[in-house]
Amino acid sequence: MNAQDILRQLFDAAIAAADPESCLPPHMPPDDGGRLIVIGAGKASAAMARAVEQHWSGPLDGLVVTRYGHGVPCERIEIVEAAHPVPDAAGEAAAERILAKLAGLSAQDRVLALISGGGSALLAAPAEGLSLADKRAITAALLKSGASIGEMNCVRKHLSAIKGGRLAAAAWPAPVLTLAISDVPGDDPAVIASGPTVPDPTTAAEALAIIERYRIEIPAKLRERLQSGELETPKPGDPRLAASDYRLVASPRLMLEAAAAEARRLGIEPLILGDALEGEAREVGKVLAGVALSCARHGSPARKPCVLLSGGETTVTVRGQGRGGRNTEFLLGLALALDGAPGIDALAADTDGIDGSEDNAGTFVGPDTPARAKAAGINVRACLAGNDAWYCFSRLGDLLVTGPTRTNVNDFRAILIR
Repeated sequence: MNAQDILRQLFDAAIAAADPESCLPPHMPPDDGGRLIVIGAGKASAAMARAVEQHWSGPLDGLVVTRYGHGVPCERIEIVEAAHPVPDAAGEAAAERILAKLAGLSAQDRVLALISGGGSALLAAPAEGLSLADKRAITAALLKSGASIGEMNCVRKHLSAIKGGRLAAAAWPAPVLTLAISDVPGDDPAVIASGPTVPDPTTAAEALAIIERYRIEIPAKLRERLQSGELETPKPGDPRLAASDYRLVASPRLMLEAAAAEARRLGIEPLILGDALEGEAREVGKVLAGVALSCARHGSPARKPCVLLSGGETTVTVRGQGRGGRNTEFLLGLALALDGAPGIDALAADTDGIDGSEDNAGTFVGPDTPARAKAAGINVRACLAGNDAWYCFSRLGDLLVTGPTRTNVNDFRAILIR
């Protein structure tokens, strides 16, 4: 079996472990024949809704919002598609409709919230007095700034009518059970989709500090509202969230463990480096290249044949006008650092099937990548400098295109040393 086939097999095993059809049903509430109101948002939310429908026989209705192209047919739960990562009017309208469904509920009603990565952009109901255009501009600036996912979500919570615990507060006094698929380092419920059903430990002052740190322009009125605390979110101990329960049904760690099990089945020793790796994508690529070279040359920290597995979410500080995502940029940095070292191949991909703004999940690199690029007239260093990794790998024919996977447990990276 060639290296790309092995790497793809490991990726497929990781995706299968996070498939809502298999990971969600064990966490469903008891089906006592009572009514269940289903709401949700995220790249996996439509597939999660379908799994709920297949395992719930009582009265059921609701609405979830997912990314364009990530919907699946459901009979009782309405599926709405909207834009990600920059919110649009469809996401705003869906968020408002979800809030309307929760209005006037009683303690006898039951709410099931299906939350996964991407929900921050998809639940696009701005705070009162803030326009969608304002949220779009701030989100786009954050995405280009190099801010971490935690920093971005802190800001988005305080500009929202639905995030940071406000969704569960809107359902009060009805109890809310959240089933979540994590796409964030550390699996913090307050960070996944900006924590719409859990208390928010961050503050408006912290959100403003992040905005200032990355020199993001905001309206003067918004600055005043953040400074005054007017846009503060529900905090731990808020009685409106007392009946809210939270269960994690899939995570980056479980995804990596599934890939590790598949590697062992193939006779390859896996080493999980971590499920929460963060940092500038190209720099993480350089660091992991050093680990791979140590394995190849010295048998440390693992002896070949082995595979280095990692998850988490790197960032890209956009300086050029190129195309790509954090996984293609990570691999371009890795390939440059490996410089054609023999016996080392790698795959990096976003588990939702979309890396950045293009249609590929990720890409492959191998020992021949630098030589093939040179033969094709591609200046690899210039591509990296211009954030144009997609162009490089597209020209080489090495992109991994899966289409939407309808799950999302963050990035998957595998470096195979043989």
